[in-house]
Amino acid sequence: MAKTPEAPASNEVPSEGTVLNGTPLGKGRATPSRSEQEAARKRPLVPDTKEAKARARAELATQREKARVGMAAGDDRFLTARDKGPQRRWVRDRVDAGWHLGEAVMPAMVVVILATFVPVYGIQFYSFIALWIFILFVIGDMVITSIRTKREARAKWGDRTEKGLGWYAAMRTIQMRFLRLPKPQVKRGQRPD
Repeated sequence: MAKTPEAPASNEVPSEGTVLNGTPLGKGRATPSRSEQEAARKRPLVPDTKEAKARARAELATQREKARVGMAAGDDRFLTARDKGPQRRWVRDRVDAGWHLGEAVMPAMVVVILATFVPVYGIQFYSFIALWIFILFVIGDMVITSIRTKREARAKWGDRTEKGLGWYAAMRTIQMRFLRLPKPQVKRGQRPD
């Protein structure tokens, strides 16, 4: 007859690594303390080396440059929600094809500022009056552009016309052409479809 291992007495607690009825008891190692477990989990999310930081910085710079070039070119993937879509592109092309008084607001303000340095009182006064009259004409141009844009958009797209196209067109008219983003895709006088 084969001898079977004897079970420990009921008042004895088996030690780790002992065998009871042919199966090992316990996991064979001590449970790590909480501080040991936390220390084992702590590691930097990104390697904290100079090379890794420089590589991450260079990668971010290339992504930003790609997005800047894409936005300037009018690529829908890089445009903001305000500028996306065929209707917004049509409005941009329509505004960029024409001449607008709003483009000259900043140069006019520079002229008025320079006029304030002239010691003659009349020049300063009349330059401010002329600037305000010019701003009223700019506002009139913005209103007319907005109304025309909305009317032509309704004629082109009907019920599917997006909201805010008139305001979008009016705001684009007061930006100087070379500062507009996305950059103008049409030349002056070249009307979109």
